[in-house]
Amino acid sequence: MSYKSGFIAIIGRPNVGKSTLMNALLKEKIAIMSDKPNTTRNNIAGILTQDDAQFVFVDTPGIHKPQQQLGRVLNKNAYMAMEDCDCIAWIVDANQSFGKGDAFILDRLDSMQKEIILILNKIDLLSKEELMNVLVSWNQKASFHAIIPISAKKQDNLQELLNVIKDILPEGTPLYPEEMKSDHGEDFQITEIIREKILFNTKEEIPHSVAVLLENKDNRDNHLYLEAVIVVDRNSQKGILIGKQGSMIKKIRLSAQKELKDKFKCPVTLDLYVRVEKNWRNKDLKIKEFGLDEFNDD
Repeated sequence: MSYKSGFIAIIGRPNVGKSTLMNALLKEKIAIMSDKPNTTRNNIAGILTQDDAQFVFVDTPGIHKPQQQLGRVLNKNAYMAMEDCDCIAWIVDANQSFGKGDAFILDRLDSMQKEIILILNKIDLLSKEELMNVLVSWNQKASFHAIIPISAKKQDNLQELLNVIKDILPEGTPLYPEEMKSDHGEDFQITEIIREKILFNTKEEIPHSVAVLLENKDNRDNHLYLEAVIVVDRNSQKGILIGKQGSMIKKIRLSAQKELKDKFKCPVTLDLYVRVEKNWRNKDLKIKEFGLDEFNDD
């Protein structure tokens, strides 16, 4: 029996369910999720190992029209994942009509010599008739290797998706150890969980302006002590993040602490601080320092 392995880039516009899909396929939370656009900033590999195949799914930032240098960097991260993968899984929200963002991605895909699977997500919100209309409409847009309707949230039709991807993957040996689930380590996961709680608890401009840096990690007597800095780009955002009498930062700290305790199976003490780095999203050095420019040419 031949063994198959390869990289699958999960791409799409912001907020279509890329991270939800990857977590559902791996049956484990690898990427953070929220209803805010561009929750995913780094290319995060989720590794699914089976008896006859290893799937390396690469969750990418949502492709969008950038307003700052950070947005251009995030798009570049997604494009590089597309270039380096064995096949592309383009996920779209089946409830949304074809728009400029989709046309932009389709134009980019046209120039690539890759097998492309179109994934119609959120089909649980459609009637059968509506789904048929969406299928026909997308089928007329381009020639895809396959169009797979799914619900990532309800984990509907995911096995069919895996079967189609497996057919495309090249023969080869496993790319990662069997027990490995992600290419990102503990420190990255800690900062992402903190950022997820910020996204969940704050509104409007705050989520897009935040970076989280782990300053200290100490495990003493099976108790994890963490210190992290939340970076924002304006003084007014610092005030919002701290909240009245520290109420917002406390809420973020406690919810992050709880998830980290569950994740690491030990008591966790988390201290959070807020720092202002004015206009950091337009500064290449800061973007690089915060670990967001994964494909820097230096």
